[in-house]
Amino acid sequence: MIDFRLKTFLTLCKVLNYTKTAEILHITQPAVSQHIKYLEDNYNVKLFHYAGKSLELTEAGEILCNFTLAMQASSDRLKLMLVTPKINNYPITFGSTLTISEYTMSNLLIKLISDFPHINVTMEVGNTKILLEKLRDGEIDFAILEGHFDKSEYNSMFFSTESFIGVCSPNHPFASKNISFQDVFEERLILREKGSGTRDIFEQILYEHNITMKNFKRITQIGNISVIKELVRENLGITFLYKEAVKTELSDGSLIKIDLKDFDVEREFNFVFLKDSLHHKEYLDWFNYFISIR
Repeated sequence: MIDFRLKTFLTLCKVLNYTKTAEILHITQPAVSQHIKYLEDNYNVKLFHYAGKSLELTEAGEILCNFTLAMQASSDRLKLMLVTPKINNYPITFGSTLTISEYTMSNLLIKLISDFPHINVTMEVGNTKILLEKLRDGEIDFAILEGHFDKSEYNSMFFSTESFIGVCSPNHPFASKNISFQDVFEERLILREKGSGTRDIFEQILYEHNITMKNFKRITQIGNISVIKELVRENLGITFLYKEAVKTELSDGSLIKIDLKDFDVEREFNFVFLKDSLHHKEYLDWFNYFISIR
């Protein structure tokens, strides 16, 4: 259980507004200020400062925030461990991005549940941004992520490497020729929503080629990979995603890999959990287990 003033601090870290923090915690705004002043006096540092009218964490505030988040998550995990004394019975709650959950996790879950039949297993599925928020809020123990994130804020281990490709319908003109990015700009681009790992990877690739999304004339954003693939199969546009996500379609010929010049891309999937977690060793054990059955 963390100190009530640290709980106030974490809420203020999240909303960056004293009034909203007071409303969320059902306390007065002066009480919020007192809690923060107590912490600043106790640690002899400034935790927040104003940049114009915007409240921001100081460097010391960032450090305390990350440590307190890990402490809160560890405290919640400890409660479960205390009421479940046998290690093989500890429940786990972890996150997985949509691509990984749909095309990689099913076999791993089958093996996990077979090897640990007595534990409760919960897998949260969401985009990278949402899962990182859940991790910071202590709602999940660890996550297997695609896409970019600040590795300085988390413990992360390399999980696997996956190819990232463009695909189109076999009836599309791109199916039979080598093309450039200039050709792609004329097509309807169908892709995941902002915040998804797939979208982040694609935008990073564009950046590396000195290109942005603004170069594309027509864009359709959809939060469901199956719908995206169906639209591309119907020759209504092209998409970019992990090869693993279209393995079946490439095999049966319903989708074709686009032969795009200077586009040979591989990206990491990572196993991620909070820094400074008291359960560091347990999460490393889970990482090693997933690697062994992958």
